[in-house]
Amino acid sequence: MMDRDRFPVDPWRLVEKTFDLDDAGVTETLFAVGNGYLGLRGNQPEGRFAHEHGTFINGFHETFPIRHAEQAYGFAEVGQAIINAPDAKVMRVYVDDEPLSLDVADVREYERVLDMRDGAMRRHTVWVTPSGKEVRIEIERLVSFEEKHLAVMSVAVTVLNADAPVTISSQIINRQDGEDVYGGTPTAPKRAGFDPRKTEKFQERVLQPQEYWQDKLRSALSYRVTDSGMTIAVVADHLVETENDYTTRTLIEPDIAKNVFRVQAKAGVPVHVTKLVSYHTSRGVPARELVDRCRRTLDRALDEGVAAVRAQQRAWLDAFWERSDVRIEGHDDLQQATRWCLFQLAQASARADGQGVPAKGMTGSGYSGHYFWDTEIYVLPFLAYTTPLWARNALRMRYLMLPAARRRAFQLNEAGALFPWRTINGEEASAYYAAGTAQYHINADVSYALAKYVRATGDDEFLYREGVDIAVETARLWATLGFWRSSDGVLDGEGDTFHIHGVTGPDEYTTVVNDNLFTNVMARFNLRFAARTIREMAEVDGEVYRQMVDRLALEPGEPEAWEHAAEAMHIPFSPTLGIHPQDHVFLEREIWDLENTPPDKRPLLLHFHPLVIYRYQVLKQADVVLALYLQGNHFSDEDKLADFEYYDPLTTGDSTLSAVVQAILAAEVGYQDLALEYFRQSIFVDLGDLHHNAADGVHVASAGGVWTALVAGFGGMRDHFGELSFDPRLPAAWPSLEFVLHWHGTRLVVTVTREELRVRATEGDPVGFSVRGVGYVVGAGEEVVAPLDGQGPVIAGRPTLRELGDARREDGSLLSASVPTVTSTIPIVVGAADVEHGADV
Repeated sequence: MMDRDRFPVDPWRLVEKTFDLDDAGVTETLFAVGNGYLGLRGNQPEGRFAHEHGTFINGFHETFPIRHAEQAYGFAEVGQAIINAPDAKVMRVYVDDEPLSLDVADVREYERVLDMRDGAMRRHTVWVTPSGKEVRIEIERLVSFEEKHLAVMSVAVTVLNADAPVTISSQIINRQDGEDVYGGTPTAPKRAGFDPRKTEKFQERVLQPQEYWQDKLRSALSYRVTDSGMTIAVVADHLVETENDYTTRTLIEPDIAKNVFRVQAKAGVPVHVTKLVSYHTSRGVPARELVDRCRRTLDRALDEGVAAVRAQQRAWLDAFWERSDVRIEGHDDLQQATRWCLFQLAQASARADGQGVPAKGMTGSGYSGHYFWDTEIYVLPFLAYTTPLWARNALRMRYLMLPAARRRAFQLNEAGALFPWRTINGEEASAYYAAGTAQYHINADVSYALAKYVRATGDDEFLYREGVDIAVETARLWATLGFWRSSDGVLDGEGDTFHIHGVTGPDEYTTVVNDNLFTNVMARFNLRFAARTIREMAEVDGEVYRQMVDRLALEPGEPEAWEHAAEAMHIPFSPTLGIHPQDHVFLEREIWDLENTPPDKRPLLLHFHPLVIYRYQVLKQADVVLALYLQGNHFSDEDKLADFEYYDPLTTGDSTLSAVVQAILAAEVGYQDLALEYFRQSIFVDLGDLHHNAADGVHVASAGGVWTALVAGFGGMRDHFGELSFDPRLPAAWPSLEFVLHWHGTRLVVTVTREELRVRATEGDPVGFSVRGVGYVVGAGEEVVAPLDGQGPVIAGRPTLRELGDARREDGSLLSASVPTVTSTIPIVVGAADVEHGADV
């Protein structure tokens, strides 16, 4: 899935051996560096030929009015989009006043590296100028994990075979919404056509200049965002190390700051310029205050020294890998890709510090920098089991959004709170309600992530102090959104069922339906979790319980009502087909024949009107299958196999969220080769640009899903009811799989081979767990070995529509598959050629 001549296999580094302008956007994403707060795309330091000159700060956004073609009550009114912050990455090199420009330069050596142990991007080039001067240039760029607001960049230039004048121009440039240096449009061509996954573009000026100045080698720019009112400051300082003579020149304007170093370079004598940059942002603090914060950040870094910053970065990552690494023996290509994905999770989450985890991290402007439910379902498990503090911080973001979520629920005539489908500031930012606002399941996803975090950590303090507010308010919404129905028309508790109508599940190719299985199953969990949490609080800490009752105005009968609704929740099932319908009418639709859909018509959302897609049984992403995994303890092995075999041929994979879940269920039910195929698709989503949009940023949720596919899919880990268990499915070609889990503060190292599963505890309290139903306990410093008899069931091939044979719906009609096309036998008059030859529409 990768050109291994250009990107050779290296277990700890992503290496690029040749420069190619054609996929500059993809490599800008792949070589980005960040820390969860600040992200720098992997743009070349020359600042030329970028797909997107990207510098992004988590939560730093502009707002704008959403203009609907037809307005209606309750539609989202104000959009939010991440801002391309002032760019400090530019460090241009000139020799004999000739600029290095990689598109035309005579480059004899080139290597760009993302080092996942040092947390740095480096580039080595040897350039021969038109006059024959051989120049070695070494670039380094890192964003500190320890110092949230600090980035360090450096360039070292050595003219190897002659004396020559060398100029290094270090700049901070405020590009308005990604434009080129002096306005206009970006230099790299953009893909033609409509793509809803891309970010909004602003037509008016976004950043209004505030304070800007230069003092010796230090430059400052600061701005206020036009409509959101947020503020930002960026300050850069420089260190110059060389035995050559040099002079400096400066330039400061509202949108650009330059520090230019003119060097009389001697042959073989290097010049090394290090740039330390600090970014600070705020929801409203004056820009001048942020400038002062930047100055303090830089003063501290300079006092400690750049070498200390690099050492801190390495030590931080050593600790990260010790608690997070997953090892796949004998497959360095998968090992490299796995570590790249885990590294992206660190870069997206580590210093989010109460902000959310954007769908693209800080690596691109795709999805406008919004937070989605992707974080709770696909990223939080990794955080909870490896670095629980990061998970707690991400959950606090949802807690802080509760006021906005309460307002949104009230606006939609519901009690409690309704979390937005996509947002930055807590307000719903989706202009398309059918596939956005209607995804009420997000409430349950947030509560599920909260429960998973508490189960893994035992952090009842967070649950009782803040988390319970999430659980209660989300449960309240289900209680009013759902309704009761009785077969005999009398609601007496006998045979009554609880239903949820007019919602959209995770599958965005099926919208606004009744009794979506995923939504109902997850809402049932949400209701039970909220009721159980309240009862436990009353038993454990009466004072905390009373404070919660007062704070949330909890009525005495609410928990019992939630449990009653959960027990009566309608879970759709088709006795004729022996499967769970995705929703009430899903099986009544015609089946979309994906096998015979032309490749140039994929993904479907870019080639078919939503109404066309909505009429078919076709999935953008796993829906029922995701429910089978998240709530697997409520489905039998037979249910899982039957549902997987029905829905897998209907799933397009147009969403990067599908493959990881399909891999997990495929492994569990026995399609082990198919599981590995889906795993490879998910692990190379960005590295192989499989969805042709990696240029817009990393698919962070897919990266999180890779960890889950390894640990839960092949490692067979589950934590249903808060009990740790394993049922491995090790791929036949893998000698072993090793991963780390943290369970209630105890670090566990789990190693799976074909013959056994070993669990070693390094510190903490004893941990109980089971392997295929057999219980074990491991204590600190101990290792427990559980023998394995095989790796579970094995089914060859993959499910296909042909296996449905003469299957019939409940009404007796046969299932049939087709591709939605219209062939006209009467020419449609568009032009003379059409009249003469006919037209296919």
